[in-house]
Amino acid sequence: MRYTPASRIFSLNRDMNDALQEIHDFLPCRTPQTWIDSALANQDLLLIDHAHCEKKAASTALSLMYRYVDNTDLLNKMSRLAREELRHFEQVLAIMKKRGVTYTHLSPARYAAGLREAVRTEDPGRLVDVLIVGAIIEARSCERFAALAPSLDEKLAEFYNSLLKSEARHYQDYLKLAEQANGGPVDDRVAEFLAIEQKLIESPDSEFRFHSGPVLAG
Repeated sequence: MRYTPASRIFSLNRDMNDALQEIHDFLPCRTPQTWIDSALANQDLLLIDHAHCEKKAASTALSLMYRYVDNTDLLNKMSRLAREELRHFEQVLAIMKKRGVTYTHLSPARYAAGLREAVRTEDPGRLVDVLIVGAIIEARSCERFAALAPSLDEKLAEFYNSLLKSEARHYQDYLKLAEQANGGPVDDRVAEFLAIEQKLIESPDSEFRFHSGPVLAG
């Protein structure tokens, strides 16, 4: 077993706390407790939809690589992101296998589609908006991993905590790329999408999903 100095552990924890604070400051609201309660009561479904989310994230990154072949920064960052998301997908599948959870098709949450409704249809606005949406989804994922981890069993909590660093970096990469594509700050556009995101996160949903709002009882 490799020894990790206490100073190194403290530094890692501090860096992660700083990243989480940045994400909490960025997002318009915290995940409602009712969603957390639903997640804890439906952990098999949580894992299945989590796997779908990782696969979709990799697909989004690859799609951007195919569409914007002349953007070197985007190609490099999306290539790394796609590899990491596919690795996370494999890790979720492995956890599901150990727990006897079958990977099945699920209808998508309204969350991503709701955000993408506001995406402009022509570039460069389209690229800017797609990247902003990507940043928001990654930030919300990070926030939810952190919100769930303290209430999960040790193995799943360890896994979700291990995802925080990469999700936080993905959120930052997406925002930086959006600013590059826009040729300057994107604060106003980000604010518009965050207002949409808050409604999606806080308004009731009929089905539980990783990115759903609070699920209606009954």
